Parts: sequence; structure tokens; C-alpha cells
Amino acid sequence: MRAAAEHGHPQAALRAPAVALANVTKTYPGGVRALDDVSITVERGMFLAVMGPSGSGKSTLMHCAAGLDTPTSGNVAIDGIAIGGLNETRRTELRRARVGFVFQSYNLVPSLSVVDNITLPLRLAGTAPDRDWVRLLVERVGLADRLERRPAELSGGQQQRAAIARALVTRPAVVFGDEPTGALDLRTAREVLDLLRDLVDGLGQTVVMVTHDPAAAARADQVLVMADGRVVETLEKRSAADLAHHITSLSPPDGPATVPSPDGPATRRTTFPPPDGPATRRTAFPPPDGSATRRTAFPPPDGSATRRTAFPPPDGSATRRTAFPPPDGSATRRPTLETE
Repeated sequence: MRAAAEHGHPQAALRAPAVALANVTKTYPGGVRALDDVSITVERGMFLAVMGPSGSGKSTLMHCAAGLDTPTSGNVAIDGIAIGGLNETRRTELRRARVGFVFQSYNLVPSLSVVDNITLPLRLAGTAPDRDWVRLLVERVGLADRLERRPAELSGGQQQRAAIARALVTRPAVVFGDEPTGALDLRTAREVLDLLRDLVDGLGQTVVMVTHDPAAAARADQVLVMADGRVVETLEKRSAADLAHHITSLSPPDGPATVPSPDGPATRRTTFPPPDGPATRRTAFPPPDGSATRRTAFPPPDGSATRRTAFPPPDGSATRRTAFPPPDGSATRRPTLETE
């Protein structure tokens, strides 16, 4: 699937694509296939959104495309550089120089000022900041008057703006956003999306954004819809309502939906009730066979009490507290004090 070059600057098509995946498959231990023969090309100056139900492979796609994870088979290229043959050191250097990241959590260093947070990737790489570029970025993100403040002195939207500027300070070939508006209120989320759209249109920046939010995806030039590890639809310039309809209309999988983790398969969400049998995360209560796996009915049908004994119990005994004074005249808690 190809992202159209005409969405970006005219010169974008003359250079290698920002990101290219060819027949990428990712299989985790246990046979869980998170990506199934995915091929996409993201041209420069493109704003691409990736949507899909939980467990569809969105995050795995982003991790493989950004060089954070290694596919089982297939090829990935960033800015024309094939990353499959790179060792971890070279891969890290490539990400640092050519890839920017914006996450739901801002990941700013609390002890650093805004400007020091923005320029941190350059300092880690041993590169002197380009003052003109930094000045342009902070003006674009609207933080020119807050450069010496600490993250705790900023609103959530301002912190995300600082994180976006930090992602752009190395002039990356592509910026990956993992739910960049997920922790923001509606108004602030709209402002951040406006900023991303402006960076694409004004600076020719390439943005790939993974999101569950149809309103966020509607700001992109193109939307990839994923299910079961495959790209099942490619949508151009759709409304939020239309995107929401496409996501909700996706057929559920034939079996439990699983999302792998790096150390093995991790069941994240099981269809409830699943079509092929019991649910693995929550047992129906009361279950069909009359048993209770999470909480025992009180009082239970057989008269026993598994969590708390009725007081007073039917046989007259007291298991938690003895009545005072007891029926037989004795005192079990405090003896009667008699005086002569």
C-alpha cells in the first residue's frame, strides 16, 4: 500500500520514501502472528494514521517500522536505509538521527528546562543545537515564552508540544506518534492535532500516528485500518464518523484476540463470550454449571457459608462473636464481678 507523494512537498517524490515495509511478518513465541505479510510505503510529507481494534497489530507495526523491534521476516527501510542488517548500535544511531517519537506520556525530564528537554537528543548525540532551527520549532509549537520553565510548570498540552518539538529537533525523516492525544482533553487534543497538521503542511514533515480516536485519524491524509495483523483497508480523507463506522464494523476474529509481548504471547482481550468456548479473563457469574469461580453466593444453596458465617447461625453456635450475656447465664468475654 502506498501513501501518495502528492500530499507532501513537490520534491518529496524525488527522494527515497520516509518509511517502507516489504512483506513484513512478526511472529512471537507460541505462534502468535502479530503482523502478517504487511507491505506499506510512506512517502515524505505524508500524515498517515493507523487504526484498528485492540490486538490488530497497530503497535507492532509502528515498532517494526521505527526499528524498535525486529520482524521475523520481510524488510524495513527508514529514509532509504535498510535496517535489517544493522547491529543494535547502528540501529540506535539511525533512530536517534532519523526517527522522532511522540508518546501518550510526554517523557520530559522534570529537572530540565523546556529548551533543554527539546535539545536533549542533540546533546546525547554530541551534536550542537542549530539555534535557528530550535527557534523556529519553539515558535511553531507556541513555547517561545516558556523556554526556561520546568515541565511541572506547563499544562498537559504544553508538555506535549515540548515533546513534539523534541521529536523534530534532529530533523527526522519520520515522526511516529503513539496515541499522542490520548492523555489530553478535547480542546488540547485539537490544538496538538492542529500542530501536527501544520508541521506536515508547513515543514513537509512525515508523521505516522497510531490512534484509537477517529477524530484524530480524520486529520491525516490517509488512514490504514488493521485487523488480525493485516492492513484491511486504506481510506483517504474520511470524516471521524465514517472512520468510527469502519472500525466498529470490522468482524470479530474467529477466536480469542491476543497481543504478543516481547517475551511471549500475552492474552490481552478475549472475546466475551468467545465463539469457541469459555472466556479466559472473566468467568460468567453465576456460571452455567452453578459453580461460582469468583464469589460464592451468600447464603449458598447447600446452607454452608464460605466467606462469612451467618450470625446467629441456625444451630445456635456463634463462630465470630459470642452473644453477651449468653443464653445459659455464663459470661464468655468478661466475668461477673461480685462484691462481698
